[in-house]
Amino acid sequence: MSSPFDVWAPRAESLTLVADGTEYPMTQGEGGWWHPAEAPTATDDVSYGYLVNGSDTPVPDPRSRRQPHGVHELSRTFDPSAHDWHDESWQSPGLNGGVIYEMHLGTFTPEGTLDAAIGRLDHLVDLGVQYVELLPVNAFNGTHNWGYDGVLWYAVQETYGGPAAYQRFVDAAHQKGLGVIQDVVYNHLGPSGNYLGVFGPYLTEGLSNTWGDSLNLDGPQSDEVRDYVLENLLMWFTDYHVDGLRLDAVHALHDERAVHILEEFAERTDGCAAELGKPLFLIAESDLNNPRLIQGRDVGGYGLAGQWSDDFHHAVHVNLTGETEGYYLDFDSVGALAKVLEKGFFHNGTYSSFRERHHGREIDPSRVSPLQLVVAAQNHDQIGNRAAGDRISATLNPAQLAQAAVLNILGPFTPMLFMGEEYGASTPWPFFTSH
Repeated sequence: MSSPFDVWAPRAESLTLVADGTEYPMTQGEGGWWHPAEAPTATDDVSYGYLVNGSDTPVPDPRSRRQPHGVHELSRTFDPSAHDWHDESWQSPGLNGGVIYEMHLGTFTPEGTLDAAIGRLDHLVDLGVQYVELLPVNAFNGTHNWGYDGVLWYAVQETYGGPAAYQRFVDAAHQKGLGVIQDVVYNHLGPSGNYLGVFGPYLTEGLSNTWGDSLNLDGPQSDEVRDYVLENLLMWFTDYHVDGLRLDAVHALHDERAVHILEEFAERTDGCAAELGKPLFLIAESDLNNPRLIQGRDVGGYGLAGQWSDDFHHAVHVNLTGETEGYYLDFDSVGALAKVLEKGFFHNGTYSSFRERHHGREIDPSRVSPLQLVVAAQNHDQIGNRAAGDRISATLNPAQLAQAAVLNILGPFTPMLFMGEEYGASTPWPFFTSH
């Protein structure tokens, strides 16, 4: 019989479970999985970790559900079934063109918590928002972070309130008629608090992307790594009742298998939706301009529900601000904006001066709906990656901001707002981290 303290650790030569101060020797079974001969009952408050290869300091569980004292400390058990849900009347419309509101929990309220954010949901209801999209909430080192330095994908950041608060937030949102989309990061791990490598080959050394070593999706022992990710994906739907996931930078997922991990994501999501009897969906962040991501699997696509179109942002930004540096150069015309509105992508096989090569592929309107493209005049990346973290409200007048809003909300695509955009917030939002 399996134990909740079982752990996949093919790299370990010895392993000891430490739970509430007691040590429990573990033995290695099939496939690199280790099992304790005896272990405590996994109640809701067991603090535990693992001594790897005789170490004196325990490290957290790769599938930890709670990190009350930070990602370098002991894990703690959490029972997701303990929450009494009251969202039975919620009916998700799926990805249907309703407005998405991108929110960072740590800066959305002065308190920076999930419970505090619940108190602001009526504002979003009055605004006409359909979905709240939370920037990543998985556990990171420190007290504040953009969210993209997470190292324990199964744990909700404790400074936000932890997993129980996350359930309360989703429940409250659904009761108010708001859906929830969770931003998840599967292409890299943060630089501080990542102990996965001592357990197994979660990352592929020597194969890196912009943020570090790539996830091992197609190398030796990658079956378990893929299961680790797929089980995490399903966790958000089953344990936390979220309606959709935004997949961060899918172009950084290196996978040369015949069945790409994105296709498997979509298959598992569709299967879970059928099992739960409600719509569930995935939105990819991708700069590939490749409609294959959102085409049906029956025509060789991956079957994702939607993907971001950064070309829309670039065209709107250039035509309103006049900025033409870097990747904005090709969008310096009203014609570029018109093409995006008509075709979905500007670069659909055309030459990209920023990349110094041809880029993208044309969308077949018989296979892809415009509503599958999520667009924004501002988002966390396009604001936060600027040197000063300045919003367009810092330079544009109210009439120009209204033009951006009209293009975004009334266009043919699925619109997204970044928090504060609805009232022309002028506060900067630069990149930040405390790790």
